[in-house]
Amino acid sequence: MLTLYRRHLKGCSKAADRFYKRCTCPMWVEGTANGTYVRRSLKTGSWERAVDLSRVIEEADDPAATPERKDEPVTIIKAVTEYLADAQARELSEATIYKLDIFFRKQFLGWCKAEGYKLLRELDLRAVQSFRTSWKDGAMAKKKKQERLTGFFWFCIRANWITNNPTNNLGRISVTQTPTDYFTREEYEKLIDATYLYRENRGETIGGAHSIRIRTLLMLMRWSGLRIRDAITLERTRLINDNLLLYQAKTGTPVYVPLPPQVADALRGVPEGVKPNPRYFFWSGNGLPKSAVADWQRSFRRLFKLAGLEKPDGSAKRCFPHMLRDTFAVEMLLAGVPIDQVSMLLGHSSVKITEKHYSPWVKARQDQLAASVRNAWSTLGAVPPKGSKPPKAKVLAFQA
Repeated sequence: MLTLYRRHLKGCSKAADRFYKRCTCPMWVEGTANGTYVRRSLKTGSWERAVDLSRVIEEADDPAATPERKDEPVTIIKAVTEYLADAQARELSEATIYKLDIFFRKQFLGWCKAEGYKLLRELDLRAVQSFRTSWKDGAMAKKKKQERLTGFFWFCIRANWITNNPTNNLGRISVTQTPTDYFTREEYEKLIDATYLYRENRGETIGGAHSIRIRTLLMLMRWSGLRIRDAITLERTRLINDNLLLYQAKTGTPVYVPLPPQVADALRGVPEGVKPNPRYFFWSGNGLPKSAVADWQRSFRRLFKLAGLEKPDGSAKRCFPHMLRDTFAVEMLLAGVPIDQVSMLLGHSSVKITEKHYSPWVKARQDQLAASVRNAWSTLGAVPPKGSKPPKAKVLAFQA
């Protein structure tokens, strides 16, 4: 049984508490593992990392040996811990780190423990194939997981822990890419109408403050293309006249999107929430942004149910807040806005990402395809030259 504790530095205000978790004083471990007494520094100030290192010691054949020794086989726990620490050092987004943490700490390590894998070198192609069969997700989610797993093993190769990537011969996951769904103009108007009937709970008056707030957020996301998290945490200072500052480009140039005057006016006059914060339009600033996103997603689900949108066959249409961003992109492309400009407004790192999701809706591409087909008609003899009359037999053939 190993015990973690801190050896506080001189001057630390928490020196009396050996088990305080929030300071950065050195972490030590003491206790017995596999019949061997252990007491040493873990060379870290992070309590979370110390927990992972203590697991490495507990599972080692020789707990007295330091886990940092180069000739010692690297454990899977250590590799995952180092990989996630590197992800944080690379300043990846909070959402990305959260997904990596869930996948590797809970799913990957849990599966390895259940299957009896401890060392990184034990994982081969058969092992990763077996791990993949345990996934119960859809095709797209499986593809993303396989990409994360591949990236993890490349990290291990760069760290000189292994020499081969066991995912190299792992077959690709087939994903059928369907055109991005969006709200038509008629459906968007139905959503706006539904906001006038919306209320957060039965005790609230129809058309109250929540009704105005969700309508304003709906219009903001539709006409700006912002993701729900960015829209909820939008700061008031980013609205300059009727222009919304989307982001600062890598070149240092600010990227703005003009908002329709009625949307900008609604945004400036949006009622305050339960816990108002003068810095934000929709967020109190308390807690984590993902908690606020979850609250607004529940509100949108109620709104979509109230609107009752249907597919052409009469079945219910599945609706998500992200479809408002897709609506912004699709309507811009249908209006003939160049795809590179739409990509810039969406904040995509490459126009290829925009093409991947929205290429079926590029109006210019559709027009070019139609023009090419019409030009081919004359070559194929489907359209007679000007001033000439087709033979009677051909006329009858075309009429038939």
